Amino acid sequence: MSESVFTELSGYAERLIRGRHATRAFRPDPVPEDTVRAIFALAGSAPSNSNAQPWRVEVVGGARRERLANALQAAHAERRTSVDLPYSEDMYTPVHQERRAAFGAGLYGALGIGADDHAARAAYDAKSLRFYGAPHAAFLFVTGDGGARLAADVGAYMQTLLLAMAAYGVDSCPQGLLSFYADTVRDELEVAEGRLLVGVSFGYADENAPVNRVTTGRADLEATTAFHL
Repeated sequence: MSESVFTELSGYAERLIRGRHATRAFRPDPVPEDTVRAIFALAGSAPSNSNAQPWRVEVVGGARRERLANALQAAHAERRTSVDLPYSEDMYTPVHQERRAAFGAGLYGALGIGADDHAARAAYDAKSLRFYGAPHAAFLFVTGDGGARLAADVGAYMQTLLLAMAAYGVDSCPQGLLSFYADTVRDELEVAEGRLLVGVSFGYADENAPVNRVTTGRADLEATTAFHL
């Protein structure tokens, strides 16, 4: 590969990776089906241990998406949570909590929600179960025993999926909250296998929404990475 081609490709990769961000307000316009299929075909190139590919993906849109959104909001209102993979606030270290707090301040600040306005925050969470208005959502299930190693492979698939969407000009938002209603998703989509890891809302961003102008920082390289070269 020539140096000029390498420079061009590396520059594109950096723009793609750094340019991808979570979108939390979408236009209703659906993504063309051929584009959706191309994105998920590309995402299937994700790496996995021994090429096991332990993911099952359910993609929804149209009337099925609307029924699912209604069911998710009903489950939320009735406190019918069902979590396949363990979650606890205790899993976050103090430095994780600091990063989460900084993110929350930026997000809710853009929405005009005060730090102590717990009712408004809860209402926004409930509204997010309609996929932030996105016309489509994908649900990523871990097949096999659903353990941590297989979940890590599905995490690699998710990142590949998000970058594939960005490459096709499609915006997205991974939503951990969607995985808190795994039984609801299973029932509505008639899913027979796997443990729900995450849902991903996707479509085209509403560029006029202030929430889509929220930016997030990243830890310094030295804070997360050690080099033994």
